[in-house]
Amino acid sequence: MALQPLPKAERQDSTELSVQQRVFNIANELLHTEKAYVSRLHLLDQVFCAQLMEEARARSSFPCEMVMGIFSNICSIYCFHQQFLLPALEKRMEEWDLNPRIGDILQKLAPFLKMYGEYVKNFDRAMELVNTWMQRSSQFKAIIHNIQKEEMCGNLTLQHHMLEPVQRIPRYELLLKDYLHRLPEDADDFKDAQKSLELIATAAEHSNAAIRKMERMRKLLKVYELLGGEEDIVNPTNELIKEGHILKLSAKNGTSQDRYLILFNDRLLYCVPKLRLIGQKFGVRARIDVDGMELKETSSMNVPRTFLVSGKQRSLELQTLETFRMLNCSFREEDFTPPNSPNCTELGKRAPTPIREKEVTLCMKCQEPFNSITKRRHHCKACGHVVCGKCSEFRARLLYDNNRANRVCVDCYTMLVGVPPSPASLIAAENSVLCSFLHHVEKGSGRGWQKAWFVIPDSEPLVLYIYGAPQDVKAQRSIPLIGFEVSLPESSDRLERRNAFKMSQSHLTVYFSADCEELQRRWMEVLSRAGRGEELQSNGPISEALEEEGEEPVPTGENT
Repeated sequence: MALQPLPKAERQDSTELSVQQRVFNIANELLHTEKAYVSRLHLLDQVFCAQLMEEARARSSFPCEMVMGIFSNICSIYCFHQQFLLPALEKRMEEWDLNPRIGDILQKLAPFLKMYGEYVKNFDRAMELVNTWMQRSSQFKAIIHNIQKEEMCGNLTLQHHMLEPVQRIPRYELLLKDYLHRLPEDADDFKDAQKSLELIATAAEHSNAAIRKMERMRKLLKVYELLGGEEDIVNPTNELIKEGHILKLSAKNGTSQDRYLILFNDRLLYCVPKLRLIGQKFGVRARIDVDGMELKETSSMNVPRTFLVSGKQRSLELQTLETFRMLNCSFREEDFTPPNSPNCTELGKRAPTPIREKEVTLCMKCQEPFNSITKRRHHCKACGHVVCGKCSEFRARLLYDNNRANRVCVDCYTMLVGVPPSPASLIAAENSVLCSFLHHVEKGSGRGWQKAWFVIPDSEPLVLYIYGAPQDVKAQRSIPLIGFEVSLPESSDRLERRNAFKMSQSHLTVYFSADCEELQRRWMEVLSRAGRGEELQSNGPISEALEEEGEEPVPTGENT
């Protein structure tokens, strides 16, 4: 008996059922991979990091700062996933029949993924520290090897597990793309899922960049082995552009010789083969700096596809390699072009053409010479001039940058604001939830109390930034706040400072001291709410608020 086709209404119901099933399968896969990921984060934070910190504190076999430098903010990442994202996904999958969606959860929690930025930026340094201390400390090496032998490690190294947080964000992006592809555009969850994908894609860019950097490091290691470990090339700033065999023409008799060229972003290595029974190795015969290197085509009817590489250290006539012609073009385009600074009427309305820092040896305001330690170069964001920190410790709103406050030199500040700068104008911490001076010290750091300018920005209300002073552009440090507990110090803390409080996470405790009780109360309230992942509202600079209440604002020039 032949099968009869389903009525149109039943066919439609069957199609919708299959769509819902596929969407459910993707959401379920997200949950299962999240559970596995949280177990890996537990391994990194509660096993590797915890055991190393215990050894460092108990027997001082190696510095605590080194361990924190390796694991960065992994504790905050673990707390976020274990306490917030995973429970939210588990609860949603339990009630899927009543509320079949995950986009709203991801949209709400995606901004927290910004904390991955610090981990990703620190990843190269973390890998270097692991490799260094595996050779330097037998206790460090023993702890790592003992944990790696345990079943929960799955026969994988610490470095492999440390790569998982870098890879996790791109995996969210892939799963969410698949989820959106299966989801009908008129579905209730479509807009939330689309917004979530936009937020996660931004965070994934940083992780993908770190993964690409790791791939570049692997290529550098391969070349390092090819050269027998004799050339210092394994450095995050080095980039391998091209490598391969080439013919070198003898200047004496014109005969061709087999050679090997390795081109980096800063140098060209001219190598010759080494005589070996097993495995091809090369020795470096010459090193030519890319800066100042010139190329000239020398082809003729008798010897085609030849060109001359001329550098400060050596000149070589080689046969066939297109890469160097492209490289030569790019260097010729780097000729100096004079700056085009805005005139008085355009100042702040049009972005300036910055002057190249390396071409300026004196501050263009006070004429004092620059150096890399005490007199560093800065760009005025209004006129583009290269000035020292003292001559550019002012901020003014610039129209071309959506009226945001930017670092400007003293002359541009006076012209844009209309009055010369005064000390009070240096307290510039706009667009923040809370900001003020505090004294702070980290438990177990061995350092004394230090004074700094603390800011929780509106754009990242769950991150605490530490600056040397209100006018500084670059933060000295950032601390993701989620998972921290805030409290008054206990008697065992032995703090002899007024208006003190502390915030603690499993491996990190930071003590603070405020200049008044009201300041202490406000910071404790804001930090506590941030630690619980609650939304925060802007309070503005604390100095302004204290002035309204009759308190004396903290002077900006006070030293610790």
